[in-house]
Amino acid sequence: TARAQIRNAAIACFAEQGFDASFRTIAARAGVSPGLITHHFGSKDGLRAECDAEVLRQYTAVKTDAVDRPTDHLLSHVVAPGFAADLVVYMLRAIHAGGQPARDFLERIIDSARGVMAHGLETGVVTPSRDEEARLRYLVYLTMGALLVQFVTSPDRTPEEFIASIQAGRQDQILPTLELFTEGFLADSPLL
Repeated sequence: TARAQIRNAAIACFAEQGFDASFRTIAARAGVSPGLITHHFGSKDGLRAECDAEVLRQYTAVKTDAVDRPTDHLLSHVVAPGFAADLVVYMLRAIHAGGQPARDFLERIIDSARGVMAHGLETGVVTPSRDEEARLRYLVYLTMGALLVQFVTSPDRTPEEFIASIQAGRQDQILPTLELFTEGFLADSPLL
């Protein structure tokens, strides 16, 4: 639909240029008039709200797939990474923008991850935690924080270039990450 076409164009524009991308830029990418954006979404805030919801919907779908097919999912993203660059960079820009909108978006990521984590516990892919909420928040902060550091230190890359740089380094990160999360780090538990 025209509404979905505009929303998808806006996600791409916001990922590439940040949330200052103009209606004209978004309209040109979507092949519509700026007035049609106003007709469908009312304002940039309305458009942004719908973009946020779609990005989080797609993020949840990818994470749920990772729980349902952990090995296949991991191998498909290592060999032929296909996760949409625009989604990842959009999420990073939403957090990097700061302020209350960033806090709200981060809480929505955590809410989304909460469902995925519960699914992981139900399927036995994830082990229970002494404090599920604290672990969940830590993992979201760890993941998004690590990506954000890489994002802000390479500001001139397109979303595709940024994701390609992440994937190039991922080969060196997969084994230590899996080892850390499956076998642990400390040899003994007195610190706990």
